[in-house]
Amino acid sequence: MRLSAPVFLLLWVKALMLKNLNYSVPEEQGPGTVIGNIAKDGGYGTIERGKKSNFRVLENSAPHLVDVDPESGLIFTKQRIDRETLCRRNPKCQLSMEVFANDKEICMIKIDIQDINDNSPSFPSDHVNIDISENAAAGTRFPLTIAHDSDSGENGIKTYQVTRDDYNTFSLDLKVRGDGTIYPELVVQRPLDREDQSHHTLLLTAVDGGEYPRSGSMQINVRVTDSNDNSPVFEKSSYVLEIPENSPPGKILIDLNATDQDEGSNGQVVYSFTGYASERIQDLFSIDPNTGVIKVQGEIDFEENPIIEFDVQAKDLGPNPIPGHCKITVKVLDKNDNLPIISFVSVRQGAISEAAPPESVIALVRVTDKDSGRNGQLQCRVLGNVPFRLQENNDNFYTLLTDRPLDRETKDEYNVTIVARDNGSPSLNNSRSFTVKILDENDNAPRFTKTLYVLQVPENNIPGEYLGSVVAHDPDVGRNGTVSYSILPSHIGDVSVYTYVSVNPTNGAIYASRSFNYEQTKSFEFKVQAKDGGSPHMESTSTVRVNILDVNDNLPVIILPLLQNDTAEIPVPRNVGIGYIIATVKAVDHDHGESGHLTYEITEGNDDHLFEIDPVGGEVRTAHTLWEEIAPVVELVVRVTDHGKPPLSAVAKLIIKVNTEAMAAGGSSASGEEQHWDVSLPLVVTLCIISVMLLAVMTAIAVKSKHQDKDAGNYNCRMAEYSNPPVGKGKKKRINKSDIMLVQSEMEERDSASRMNVVSSPSLITSPICFDYQSPLPLTLPRSEVMYLKTTPNSLTVPRSGCHSSFAGLNTDTQPNRMSVIQTENFSSEPNYTGSRQPFVQ
Repeated sequence: MRLSAPVFLLLWVKALMLKNLNYSVPEEQGPGTVIGNIAKDGGYGTIERGKKSNFRVLENSAPHLVDVDPESGLIFTKQRIDRETLCRRNPKCQLSMEVFANDKEICMIKIDIQDINDNSPSFPSDHVNIDISENAAAGTRFPLTIAHDSDSGENGIKTYQVTRDDYNTFSLDLKVRGDGTIYPELVVQRPLDREDQSHHTLLLTAVDGGEYPRSGSMQINVRVTDSNDNSPVFEKSSYVLEIPENSPPGKILIDLNATDQDEGSNGQVVYSFTGYASERIQDLFSIDPNTGVIKVQGEIDFEENPIIEFDVQAKDLGPNPIPGHCKITVKVLDKNDNLPIISFVSVRQGAISEAAPPESVIALVRVTDKDSGRNGQLQCRVLGNVPFRLQENNDNFYTLLTDRPLDRETKDEYNVTIVARDNGSPSLNNSRSFTVKILDENDNAPRFTKTLYVLQVPENNIPGEYLGSVVAHDPDVGRNGTVSYSILPSHIGDVSVYTYVSVNPTNGAIYASRSFNYEQTKSFEFKVQAKDGGSPHMESTSTVRVNILDVNDNLPVIILPLLQNDTAEIPVPRNVGIGYIIATVKAVDHDHGESGHLTYEITEGNDDHLFEIDPVGGEVRTAHTLWEEIAPVVELVVRVTDHGKPPLSAVAKLIIKVNTEAMAAGGSSASGEEQHWDVSLPLVVTLCIISVMLLAVMTAIAVKSKHQDKDAGNYNCRMAEYSNPPVGKGKKKRINKSDIMLVQSEMEERDSASRMNVVSSPSLITSPICFDYQSPLPLTLPRSEVMYLKTTPNSLTVPRSGCHSSFAGLNTDTQPNRMSVIQTENFSSEPNYTGSRQPFVQ
């Protein structure tokens, strides 16, 4: 069950003590009367500097009568206290308060209301009439009505007095009941004589025990009647009975029997309660006037009246009866009919922090039971497996404490049920529940779902593109569980990481700050920090790795052979056979993986399947033995394709020609000469033109050298006479073209894959010249031409005829009379030479 009123829980405190303070105050004090000082009497004089004392009333049994000043701790009255109104006839009148002092200790305060003698005894009526037969024997007793005094203790009724008549006919005897009540009995002291005096007037006075006694009186009118010889007599003058509480109505308490020795109406007995029996007695019991059977007719409650006493009289129906009396004492037996009562005492409003240490106080609990004895002995415990326990104090108080650390993340709310059970048979139990809420503390750091996040992004991405997210969870709540993300400072190479990526501080989304290039950066890492909003905050980090995916964004680039306008000329000797490598096509692709994997293929110019290419290595090989006869000049289009998606490719044109030099060296037949003529005609024309230019330059050098001083140390044409004796006197030696050998210049060597052979011209006729062997060539010559000239030991005489002779009139059998061009190293082919022009070095 849940509390009907709001239950205020405790904020945890390190320790809590209970103190008991007892005070007393006389009744009838005016408002503002100081009863006591909690701060002084409880030892709460000094607290921490800068703080004020704080006394807060948790529970007050009479909030309209007394209160506590929250700062000074003074207990004062709020209005006049009337003990008789407050506690009625209860001899013990006490007020109780529970005060929380300085949020540390609980004071149990009890205030006894002291009675003052401010009330006089009073009788139910101002007079009473009693009929006594004249033959009443001495010692006959007549119970009298008792007086009532609202005061208690010493100020209650202490005695009764009777003002006797002149003849001392009556006396007063005082009796004490089991509850301490004093009641008077009128006793006949001597025989009465109705004829002598038929009426007696007595004054009964009740006196209290105050310092200044008060009294009250009642007049007793005694009428002496004619004799009725015998009075009814009970078997016993008093009866002590036991009855369980809550006995049902109609239960017989006792069956009284009184006898009268007279006969007739004088011996017929009638039973009744005495005239001074209270209304409460008449409500609880009924008496049959004829049989004397007393039955229960009201609710018998041990907690209200554990002992009940009353008097029963029996009188006959004769004239002037003298009643007989007996005393009935009823002891009410306690029955376990009351459930334990559990009430919560709030110490502080709010919940308890999960950082509270064990033994922190949650609440105070008061457990009571109206039953007595074993029926009122209680046992309390906390129900269920909760991190709380009860510690028993005094005065039926229990302290609810934590017995182990709390964790809000495990459970943020507990339904605490306290069960109280008495020791009755059968025992009764009761339970009450309340809710304990756990306040969050920042005791958990954000925790990433992964220690390493791997993100992938294709290269050439758009700046600002979303890459992925990191996620960190914090089981705390509120600001303690609010996570913000940031990238820790670092560098990728020499560049700050903030120029590469950024993170959304709220949701952990990571965005690219630039466009990535796989060929420059394949991957990089950085750390992301997650921080909560607690104070102090807690944080954790995780590593993020960004892998840049290669995109097929680079075309293959052909590096071999060297291309000019995507074209290269490749000379191939004759009769090389099948499988001869005529060239190697080599390409590079800056992409990686499949995007950088290249395949070579011939796409055009190989309709006759004269050549084949290795798709992986790029080697171009001959596939036909007589390819030069089928097509002396072949233009192959080679395509290099990568395996990207979509694939990219590059093409190159390879012009494959037959190497004519190999044919001249082998002495081909007339049919071969005719075939060579047809194929090499452009080459011969080119060589002829270049030779004429060379001879012109050499002539100019020779003319210039004639005018130089003989001692210049240059080696000229005259010096050649020593090594080549003149044919006739006074004539200079003539040099044949066959005496000249072209020597490779001492310059940087080109890539061997781009070099080619220069074949000698079949016939070249030039005019005789005289030149300086070591004179430098003109600066206008290209670097690829011959740097030095060298004579051969052959001393053939060159005719003076120039290059005007027809090629058709040349005789192939006169090879010694032709100038031979010595084959040189391979040189790079110039792509600007097209058609049948073959680049070479003169």
